[in-house]
Amino acid sequence: MVRAGGLVVFPTETVYGLGANALDAAAVRGIFAAKGRPANNPLIVHVADVEQVCQVAASWPHSAALLSERFWPGPLTLVLPKCDGLPDAVTAGGPTVAVRIPAHPVAQALLRSASLPIAAPSANLSTELSPTRAEHVLRGLDGRIDLLLDGGQTAGGIESTVLDLTAQPPRLLRPGLIGVTALEAIVGPVTRDCSLTVAAPNEPQPLRSPGLMPRHYAPHTPLECVEANGAERVASLLAEGRRVGWVTFADPLFPSSSLQLRIVPSDPAGYAACLYAVLHELDVAGLDRIVVTLPPHRDDWLAVRDRLQRAADAN
Repeated sequence: MVRAGGLVVFPTETVYGLGANALDAAAVRGIFAAKGRPANNPLIVHVADVEQVCQVAASWPHSAALLSERFWPGPLTLVLPKCDGLPDAVTAGGPTVAVRIPAHPVAQALLRSASLPIAAPSANLSTELSPTRAEHVLRGLDGRIDLLLDGGQTAGGIESTVLDLTAQPPRLLRPGLIGVTALEAIVGPVTRDCSLTVAAPNEPQPLRSPGLMPRHYAPHTPLECVEANGAERVASLLAEGRRVGWVTFADPLFPSSSLQLRIVPSDPAGYAACLYAVLHELDVAGLDRIVVTLPPHRDDWLAVRDRLQRAADAN
């Protein structure tokens, strides 16, 4: 299917991806059409092994070799200089390409069967919640894809870490399941450059990485973040007659028929693993507002806070 130019949805250890032959410009444009994705937002290219990187990247620095040895297959995406043969659609016309080796066995089997690099963003409509289950995919892309490989719930729950190796020191463009401390243990200091103040999606210049648009990872239901425990804000919304979903760390014993309460793990990995599934569940519950108590402002929570703040930016 991929070799014929089709669109295939497959699970990775992070979220489900919408894949096409990265070397086929028409197939890649099909990804953008299916998602409604802005043309300036580049794609991640998934490969089966390090040897396949040479089909999409022009160089392989020592830092990439060290990182790949430690973290691949896995949820780390490396930004490298692109090779001349890679279609501009993959990189949004920019000079670099984002590449990784996924660890999920279904993704690995697909890549080895196709014997080519697969460009694959998350399998959802642009700016909406990423899918961690097959049914999440079908809510947005049913009728827009050629094949869906159902691998059940994905384990990681949020997207890969993106590290730009064309900069010195390397730049963290998108926080993810692999934290800054783990990266710095391999390559030394890393610049944190994943601010919400980035190019708007309608600006023509290519973004440096996926996941940099201010509005992203967002449910249809308006979502807001609170730094404290959120009880006061939730009580205020309920007093206004609103139907509220509240994502928080501990049961506040807050009885109300208008409240949908979701208690999430207090560790970053556990929280990340269930985040999108919880938001998908609340998004179809007929609510007026979702309130999320933000986790601590620490490096180990950087990825979760990034996703929540971009989701809230949409409202």
